[in-house]
Amino acid sequence: MPDTRPDVPTATRTRVGSTYRVQIRPGFDLDATAGLAGYLHDLGVTHLYSAPLLTATPGSPHGYDVVDHRAVNPELGGEAGRQRLVRALRAAGLGLVVDIVPNHAGVARPAANPAWWDVLRAGRASAYADWFDIDWDRGRLLLPVLADAPDALDDLKLVDGELRYHEHRFPIADGTGDGTPREVHDRQHYQLVNWRRGDAELTYRRFFAVSDLAGLRVEDPAVFDATHAELLRWVAAGDVDGIRVDHPDGLRDPAGYLARLRAAAPDAWLVVEKILEYGEELPDWPVDGTTGYDALAAVCGLFVDGAAEGDLTALEARLTGRHASWQDLTHDTKLAAATRLLAAELTRLAALAPELDAADTKSALAELAACFPVYRGYPPEGARHLAAARAEAGRRRPDLTATLDAVTALLRDPGHELARRFPQLTGAVMAKGVEDTAYYRWSRFVALNEVGGSPAHFGVPPAEFHRFATARQLRWPAGMTTLSTHDTKRGEDVRARLAVLSELPGRWAEQVARWASRAPLPDPDLAHLLWQTAVGAWPLDRERLHAYAEKAAREASASTSWADPDPAFEDELHALVDRMYDDRELHAEITAFAAELTPPGWSNSLGQKLAQLAMPGVPDTYQGTELWENSLVDPDNRRPVNFAVRRELLDRLDAGWRPAVAADGAAKLLVVSRTLRLRRDHPGLFTSYRPVPAHGPAGAHAVAFDRGGAVAVATRLPLGLARAGGWRDTTLSISGNSVRDMFTGRVYSGSELLLDDLLSTYPVALLAPADSADSVEAAP
Repeated sequence: MPDTRPDVPTATRTRVGSTYRVQIRPGFDLDATAGLAGYLHDLGVTHLYSAPLLTATPGSPHGYDVVDHRAVNPELGGEAGRQRLVRALRAAGLGLVVDIVPNHAGVARPAANPAWWDVLRAGRASAYADWFDIDWDRGRLLLPVLADAPDALDDLKLVDGELRYHEHRFPIADGTGDGTPREVHDRQHYQLVNWRRGDAELTYRRFFAVSDLAGLRVEDPAVFDATHAELLRWVAAGDVDGIRVDHPDGLRDPAGYLARLRAAAPDAWLVVEKILEYGEELPDWPVDGTTGYDALAAVCGLFVDGAAEGDLTALEARLTGRHASWQDLTHDTKLAAATRLLAAELTRLAALAPELDAADTKSALAELAACFPVYRGYPPEGARHLAAARAEAGRRRPDLTATLDAVTALLRDPGHELARRFPQLTGAVMAKGVEDTAYYRWSRFVALNEVGGSPAHFGVPPAEFHRFATARQLRWPAGMTTLSTHDTKRGEDVRARLAVLSELPGRWAEQVARWASRAPLPDPDLAHLLWQTAVGAWPLDRERLHAYAEKAAREASASTSWADPDPAFEDELHALVDRMYDDRELHAEITAFAAELTPPGWSNSLGQKLAQLAMPGVPDTYQGTELWENSLVDPDNRRPVNFAVRRELLDRLDAGWRPAVAADGAAKLLVVSRTLRLRRDHPGLFTSYRPVPAHGPAGAHAVAFDRGGAVAVATRLPLGLARAGGWRDTTLSISGNSVRDMFTGRVYSGSELLLDDLLSTYPVALLAPADSADSVEAAP
């Protein structure tokens, strides 16, 4: 397929070979990150990939709530800290990739955000009124911060020329400061309202359903310039080589935004956090690719046994009584997201078609969003997605036929305001309805319930993986690949262990049914998810599982929710978690079953890590995942990382130690460091893609590919392999005469290698020409 992207030729851009993501935060600041430079160089990465660095809401643990785009966050070390980091990276031969947040800004603490503070003070007369996507025609700006009580405004106070509501501070417009706090409040350009009114009545666009994150209008060149000036200063100075763009689907005009960003940073490596549905392709944007969720789904699916789908579907039906399809479940959760969590956005959209009945228009738009097959449509493919949504919406709601036709006609008009704004809704509906709700209700096999994944698509056979990787090499060779991020629902090694369940569905069915009967929960879907989570991450601290269980239950919004927690149900939920630890027999059974899954889970972990690091693309390693890492959803996956342990283990590897595949995770560190070093030091070995066939009785258990000189070999479905008697006389056909395995150091000659020999030490191998391999055996 020809590449028609309006783009700078890749060869002229800064080369980013691999990245290592660090969650820079107040507890691990720029100076602490600078201290990692030597370790990251020795690990083999070429670039540090940082969380957002601009000034965020004070105390922010993640940095995505930027409040001031003009400066580095002082809680991270400020501009001086950034410069020290850059110097440390340069001294270690590393570059920097930064994460940016163009879609929204943090407004939880108005006084921390100068632009938002001025908008609250001056209203439409503010110089920043056009920065934020506010529906000024609906009157005063609603701020949903009050308690759910009729007399909440009685707690308002006038202090130091500001309105105060408990810890919240708000400005007072000039000439409006006389009188009681209630009288002053009633004269402002904003109105403080019950927090429950936010989802239904909010008058500004926000990030998903988060009222503390107000949408920015970066489509306005002035807003783009103001919010990107500091970033582009770093780029111009040579301090930043790459940019990761957060949530482009939230923007009014992502293609236009990315064209402007590319023009401003023509040589930068540019990737977008665009989540693609199964089979969907990235639009022809002037970027290098996505942040890798598509690769994550393909790689993880490679280690799932698709033959188990029927058994696990039957198990879920027995445990939960569910017979609905994934399509029906996601339709319902997306419709609920559109009509409840995003009701304010829906009302704003319906008002853009005043010639139609408002109630019917809202129903039609919600139904179209619930039936939309991808996060967001883009021309020209968007027309096909809209047609599919219209057909499905008509099937589900024939009573809305006339309104659906009228609304769809408007959505097909690129010049209509409704057509410009509706795509911002569909992405939010997909994220809230599927990622944050359905993934916690659909418990058939939670290893597949991952961002960018498709729980209905059960496993990725090797041939399908090879097609995906071949297409990626041709189309997006510089896109990021990943297995774990700060947004994944569970860590890569948890998914790898859970994949083993697909190889023993009968054994799992027997085990989980016994546990569910012994320790029942009124919500069987959630219970099934929790039992899988426990065996996938075991052993883990009790407090971590409690926190996860509560978050999962509230996200599912079936038996409890964030808005209306059910104390009685949550008591039962926490009692179940406690029983996993306090019931001696149950605890022993969970421990034993998790131990049974662990060795084949380690095999899967090493296989998927090698596949991700060696496949086409720029591989990212999320902080800490160079060892086994059993994190769950955030904030669990943002816990501190013990880098001293990793440094010590890497030193031992470089001294010649070849560890066993064991609980210390050193074998994974071996795979990560040797693969990254080979990619960094010999990029010419990774310039193409060709599947490498395995011949013999166990050929289906091997996946191998040649990247242009480097050959990656991994074991898949290890339990099935063992049950069948191992590799036996299965061979791998390679080209070349003398190759070295980067993990064992062994040299092989000939074009046919016995897998029983090649994979006798580790379930993976990375073969390179012997002369190339010699130069990366130890860190330079």
